Amino acid sequence: MISAVVLLSCVATVTAAFDVIAVPFDEGFSHLFGNDNLVRSSDGRTARLTLNRYSGSGFVSNDMYHHGFFSASIKLPSDYTAGVVVAFYTSNGDLFEKTHDELDFEFLGNVRGKDWRIQTNVYGNGSTSRGREERYVLPFDPTAEAHRYSILWTSHHIIFYVDDTPIREVVRSDAMGDDYPAKPMSVYATIWDGSTWATGNGKYKVNYKYEPFVSDFSDLVLRGCRADPIQQVDSVAARGCAEANGELLAADFALMTPKKRAAMRRFRERYMTYSFCYDTNRYPVAFPDCDIIPSEQSRFYEWGQSKYPRERRRSRRQSRKARAGDRKRASSI
Repeated sequence: MISAVVLLSCVATVTAAFDVIAVPFDEGFSHLFGNDNLVRSSDGRTARLTLNRYSGSGFVSNDMYHHGFFSASIKLPSDYTAGVVVAFYTSNGDLFEKTHDELDFEFLGNVRGKDWRIQTNVYGNGSTSRGREERYVLPFDPTAEAHRYSILWTSHHIIFYVDDTPIREVVRSDAMGDDYPAKPMSVYATIWDGSTWATGNGKYKVNYKYEPFVSDFSDLVLRGCRADPIQQVDSVAARGCAEANGELLAADFALMTPKKRAAMRRFRERYMTYSFCYDTNRYPVAFPDCDIIPSEQSRFYEWGQSKYPRERRRSRRQSRKARAGDRKRASSI
């Protein structure tokens, strides 16, 4: 029987860091919204998403997957990006409106001179009232060049990667119950106006004086078990997806070695700025799947925000340009 793990494209390229294959856009994805705000490169390797005053844009995978490894190299918009949201995520919300599953990378723009922030979310079976959000800053400038962001989803655990560094692991447990994503999902990439919440809880809006806001996606990876979420999974399909899940669990990106765990711990200590596990105002009783680490908990306020927010170090020239830009913007408001 042919393996259920899908490695799309006979002319695909092997990406760095992990032994995975990138798929040409037209073989793996389709236009979702935004008309001309989605532009594909002539070689089909890159998709450009644009937000302007008329629309955002996005694309979606041609298939749904029951577990998989999904990845993209993403270059974020630069300059003033407050209110802008770029997202790379899996979801089945179109089919299961009240019981949907979702795994997110959300990139939240900022005012000039301030860093982009990343938010990761895990929702299962419509658990949006029990959001498991975490936020981070990055140790590099995500607007200068593309970096790889990956989501691994298996029957056992979920891992979020930035380049080859794991930044978050969610291990399935009985305590998590139905909150663990379990239904087939599509893979999405979008850019849109999140003025109501993305920057300063809505204090800073998208300023279309700085449009267009452009994000480039390349090295697109879809490795997983194709599945039909509507049909009852028959025994043959179930065996195929079980085999695919086994192959995923055996892959290098699924193995959490001591070296990877140490790298994840360092990243979280240095760059995590919010954790739902330490947000006792929102959740007086910690989630049963939270791994409460006292030394880590002491770094956060009771509303889950870090007491020691970090910003990427900038050169003096960058800092002067940012301050000058902010003064100019303030004078024009």
